[in-house]
Amino acid sequence: MRRTITTTAATAVFAAALTFTAPVAQATPPGRVCFWTEPGMMGQSWCYGPPGYAEAENGTQRHAYSFESRYNGTVYAISYGAGSSCLYREIRADDYDENWTAWAVKLDGVSHETMGCEPG
Repeated sequence: MRRTITTTAATAVFAAALTFTAPVAQATPPGRVCFWTEPGMMGQSWCYGPPGYAEAENGTQRHAYSFESRYNGTVYAISYGAGSSCLYREIRADDYDENWTAWAVKLDGVSHETMGCEPG
């Protein structure tokens, strides 16, 4: 009986550990645009809510491999270059990309306006 309890307890602990360590994609709240550090909306995340400009946080700056917009409007991903140059990428309502390779290493922040940047 003791062996059965130990095996059962070990199985329960192992199953609980899998529950807590398995990656789970987070849902993007309404009115926000969220970015993830890994494709498939996995890894660390950071969400932007307009208005204004915000620097990307939580590991997503220059490392945003997926995104989803649940904002009912347009926002702009911003990338700063050398000197005063910058690029923007339009993100529309309900836009998403599970493998955002074109801008994954460019994202510096997000704004509700183009901030005088060039399309990129």
